[in-house]
Amino acid sequence: MGTFTVGTDGFVLNGLLPVIAADLHVTESVAGQLTTVFALTYAVASPLIAAFTGGWDRRRLLAGGMALFTVGMAGQALGTSFAVVAAARLLAAVGAAAFQSNAYVLAGALSSEQRRGRALSTVAAGMSVSMVLGVPIGVLAGHWFGWRAVMWGIGVVAVVVAALIPIIPEVRVPAAGLRERLAVVARPAVARVLVVTVFGTLAAFTVFVYLPVLVAPVASGAVLSWVLVGFGLGQLAGTTFTGRATDRLGPARVLAFSLAGTAVVLAVVDVAVLSLPGALLFALFAGAFGGMLMVPQQHRLFTIAPDVPTVALGVNGSAIYVGGALGSVLGGVVLADAGPGWVGPAGALAALAALALGVNPASRTTSPRSARTATPPVRSPR
Repeated sequence: MGTFTVGTDGFVLNGLLPVIAADLHVTESVAGQLTTVFALTYAVASPLIAAFTGGWDRRRLLAGGMALFTVGMAGQALGTSFAVVAAARLLAAVGAAAFQSNAYVLAGALSSEQRRGRALSTVAAGMSVSMVLGVPIGVLAGHWFGWRAVMWGIGVVAVVVAALIPIIPEVRVPAAGLRERLAVVARPAVARVLVVTVFGTLAAFTVFVYLPVLVAPVASGAVLSWVLVGFGLGQLAGTTFTGRATDRLGPARVLAFSLAGTAVVLAVVDVAVLSLPGALLFALFAGAFGGMLMVPQQHRLFTIAPDVPTVALGVNGSAIYVGGALGSVLGGVVLADAGPGWVGPAGALAALAALALGVNPASRTTSPRSARTATPPVRSPR
């Protein structure tokens, strides 16, 4: 439910981009940089939070993160200028970073190795469900009641999530020194996984942030909601499939399938958006292949960095949002300088780069010895 809330906030903003731009008296390309603000803040905050809170009870971080996220939602709803709304998104991003990376840590720590992929996909499914339910409802509500009402609604759901956190079992992951935590990025195997994450999310965000602009000739307003529903259904299907597929086939194969599919789909977006059925099919398949990316990446990090999973997943969260920030910037530049016809190919090239890195034999390196010697998480007696 928490990832559903965070995901709704992140994705609904793109669907309401024209409305927000008009209300704040800025262009759509400028309004799109609200995504960049959120993404860059998340990218910086996530590893810092992980580094300084490695031994804390995960519930404490979930609650604090969701509280700060709620404050950010209220700030966006009340903001009357682009600067104020951007500052509020900064607060929301810090809260989201504290919540989301620790939700994945809990899922991995409380599950067995054989069921870890399914546990991670369950958490990731919250993001997909946000696309199926949260975003379409939010887009419609934004057009009917204004985008600020949507921010208030997300804030209310965040309060409910915070109230449910105490029912989660207490879990503490092994604590490491600050130098060890920050040095995890320097590990070659971890660095390769993170670079693939950056390029994979860069590819998706290059197109997704500006999807309302790309499909505007055939889908706008309420019809746009159905395109976003298609994307969300695809993400949900992809995420659900990926959990079991990763457990059975291994993360490398699933990752390659995800990135290859993403490259193909993004390459044909210009043809797909010539009609509403084509736009719907594009959204469905783009969501499905994109939804397969994160679970194998997180699974690989648990395997190659079992001694510092909190930091590894936190840095991966940063990589996701670095890719998102770069994608929103790249998409905006391509849209402004080359036109909408080149946005899809730009994203496809990024996906191919991620694929080339991901299928490199060295990128599949695991550390069985580390996995065998990893210290299990400590669950406090109740």
